[in-house]
Amino acid sequence: MIRTRLRSALTAFAVLIGIGASAAMAAPAFAADPPPVSWSVVPADASGPDGRVSVEHGLDAGASVEDHFAVRNLGKEEVTFRLSAADGFYNKKGRFDMLPSDQTSVAAGTWITVPESVTVAPGGTAVVPYTIAVPKGAEPGDHAAGIAASVMSVKQGDGTGVGVESRVGFRVIVRVAGELAPTLAVQNVHADYTTSWNPFTPGSVSVSFDVANTGNVRLGIAGAVGLAGRSVAFPADGARAQEILPGEKHTFTVAVDGAWPLFLLPGDITVTPTARTVGGDTLTVPTSTTSLSVWAMPWPQLLVLIGLALIVMALVWRRGRSKRHLEELLENAREETRAELQAERVS
Repeated sequence: MIRTRLRSALTAFAVLIGIGASAAMAAPAFAADPPPVSWSVVPADASGPDGRVSVEHGLDAGASVEDHFAVRNLGKEEVTFRLSAADGFYNKKGRFDMLPSDQTSVAAGTWITVPESVTVAPGGTAVVPYTIAVPKGAEPGDHAAGIAASVMSVKQGDGTGVGVESRVGFRVIVRVAGELAPTLAVQNVHADYTTSWNPFTPGSVSVSFDVANTGNVRLGIAGAVGLAGRSVAFPADGARAQEILPGEKHTFTVAVDGAWPLFLLPGDITVTPTARTVGGDTLTVPTSTTSLSVWAMPWPQLLVLIGLALIVMALVWRRGRSKRHLEELLENAREETRAELQAERVS
């Protein structure tokens, strides 16, 4: 008999944000064969889903609030879901996530108390109460966490079983009352010029940099890189601004095409941050501009100029040589003529 053992716990967390996020979602999993269960988890009031896609609460340090979320079982069998809350963060891809179950939360995830589990009938919805209690010593500003409902499954393969925890949940932001300081810093700016070896085609510049949230309020980050007479937006035109939580940073990479190699190309990075109150009002955050420069040596063009110079020099040298040869012929002809005239006089 094949011995089954739990080798690791892999987690995947889907955050329900954006238009239509309250619709049913299948639970994501890294397993090749996901569990035959699908469900959704959305914020709710005591009677059921209330249209929110994430949760935001403004609280004083030491205060608490009660709220609800709804777990809907979209499968055909009764399922007992494990419920959990954990610290939230944005991953390298810029998507909101929460700590996996094998890591211990130390921040806002510890402020949330949820039941250990909930059992939901097929096609049914369970409304679950939870509490957010802010510690008395909590610092002012935004604190992120996530709430999720999960199921465990076992994927068989190569004589072993791999435990897979699949989670679906939503984001919880707690803004602790106090002085707000929305600030940022642009760090680790690096630019590389890629030469086009066709001398009649411009090259391109890749600009990478980190935007760090040095304040205590989450920031929406957008802006543009100005270089070589062009302005390239980040994120791309039409995309939503990248949000960065306090104490976190995000790496942006911007490609600037059509850059002619003019030895040294100056430019700048303009970051336009946005921040809002819990009520949705806009907070004033100053725009940040950071200078940059990149060496862009015109090697193909220099090679062309050197080649043209060599050709011109060769033509000039050949012309000079031909001129000297013609002068020698004329001089020889003149010498022969003088010799003949001298011979005639003697005779």
